[in-house]
Amino acid sequence: MGKIGKFPKLCLVLTLALGLVVGCSNNAANNKAETTNENDTSPITFSYFGEDANPNWQNMQDDISKEITKQTGVTLDAEFAVGDPAQKVALIATSGDYPDLINPKGDLNKLVDAGAMLDLTDLIDQYAPNIKKMFGDQIKRLRYSDDDKAIYVIPTYSAVDGKTFVAGGGFELQHRAVKEAGYPDIKTLQDYENVIKAYLDKHPTDETGNKNIGLMLNADDWRMYISVTNPAAETTGKSGDGEYYIDSNTNEATYHFRTEGEKEYFQWLNHMYNTGLLVQDTFVQKNDQYLAKVASGRVIGLIDADWGYADGEKSLKTAGKSDQTYGHYSVMLSDKYKDNRFQSTGFIAGWGIGITTDCKDPIRAIKFLDFMASEQVQVLNNWGIEGKQYTMQDGKRVVPEGVQQRIINDSTAFSKETGIGFYTNIGAHYGDGVKDSTGNYFTKNYPEQIIEAYTATDKETLQAYHATTWLDLFPQEDEFPVKAWGAAWNIPVPSDDESNILANKMKDITWKRIPEAVTAKPEEFDKIWDDYQQDLIKAGVEKMEKGFTKYVQDRVKLWNE
Repeated sequence: MGKIGKFPKLCLVLTLALGLVVGCSNNAANNKAETTNENDTSPITFSYFGEDANPNWQNMQDDISKEITKQTGVTLDAEFAVGDPAQKVALIATSGDYPDLINPKGDLNKLVDAGAMLDLTDLIDQYAPNIKKMFGDQIKRLRYSDDDKAIYVIPTYSAVDGKTFVAGGGFELQHRAVKEAGYPDIKTLQDYENVIKAYLDKHPTDETGNKNIGLMLNADDWRMYISVTNPAAETTGKSGDGEYYIDSNTNEATYHFRTEGEKEYFQWLNHMYNTGLLVQDTFVQKNDQYLAKVASGRVIGLIDADWGYADGEKSLKTAGKSDQTYGHYSVMLSDKYKDNRFQSTGFIAGWGIGITTDCKDPIRAIKFLDFMASEQVQVLNNWGIEGKQYTMQDGKRVVPEGVQQRIINDSTAFSKETGIGFYTNIGAHYGDGVKDSTGNYFTKNYPEQIIEAYTATDKETLQAYHATTWLDLFPQEDEFPVKAWGAAWNIPVPSDDESNILANKMKDITWKRIPEAVTAKPEEFDKIWDDYQQDLIKAGVEKMEKGFTKYVQDRVKLWNE
């Protein structure tokens, strides 16, 4: 099987083991296998926790959930993260009381260290033909580490064999501001700033007299990574490797805040703050306040992923204010750097859904997860139910016009009612551009459907830039080599490893110093930055980098055996 697509969202995974695992041995699992009906669809409820929020979840009362329960007998008693998801996983790990199924994203190590996860290797081999078919010879990449080759989760944040068709990140600008500026080239921070400033100079308030906002970031808890700190790496030509920059020649890791260009990026944010172009409550507002401001239509620029502000933007679409929604632009610190956001990671594993040692029926659980990887569910989760959310015309799946308008203009209600997309992170799935046995695409993210889902204003802006999709405005995947380590952010590191302990110290320092530097007076910035760099060195950043480098190099070795 080939590579895995990017920027996926939620999934479920499987795990059981042969070795000694806390709470459940293989003998117990085998005994259950002997007494479990091959096609058991009797009612069963599995508890589930997922680190990603899902505010539209309707306790499996949506169309797709009802169909899944009908086919499997499985109901999920689901809990999704609110507040700090990493803290919640840590509490689960230390409590000794685990849900049947869990999707811990990057906090899997806490659960593995606690003995909470089943090794799924044998369960997959015996009961999961769809999973084996989907991952093929890449299934070895599901192994946890070079030292521990157990499979603890089924990847759900990476789509199998996908192509990148969607640019959902980058720097966002309202269509009306770009149009008024005459659709200029938007390639550098200065270009981006010019559009925002020109619009605010002419329109300091909205039609109701409320002050318009230039640039807004979302610094509420973990969103700090997406909106505040990751862009410093992205605008200086370092593709998405979390808190590290990985040298492609040596596979050595460097804390990305210590690399070229990042000081200048945060100095630009400091400039934006001091000139009033960056909203002054950036580092104190909560996510709901952030979304409310987006929904007001007063925010000209964002630096975020589309899923981070989608709920606010939906309100604008529903209100018919599509000129106040956003386009995506490839913005770099300067023309010295090339945007490699879409550099291929190849097939990556690491983040996904697993079965815990408290699971009441691991066999039913793995069969459920295998069903989630089936062609039937791939279609169901992406398209909905035939005759309701799509029809077949000349052998092709087609979304009726009325349904398409609901998706564009009333997406929240549509999501709650149908459940489309709810199970993306609760099961392994194919990526964009992959076709099913009927010759239809599994997902709706292929060029024709993407274009059809755009608003008239989206299309107007894209046409002005001689583009058909937002991805056309970015350097393409085939312009870069595939990264040998996949993505550094999903390389598992034991929670008691010194590099992990040091990483938490660096996070605390960074999350204190970056807001301080951005909101400082311009003449104070250099000293704060220098103090920040010294704080990192004193706290052991070089030791952390050396320790993490070993895990990067071990992964390259593991994946190329």
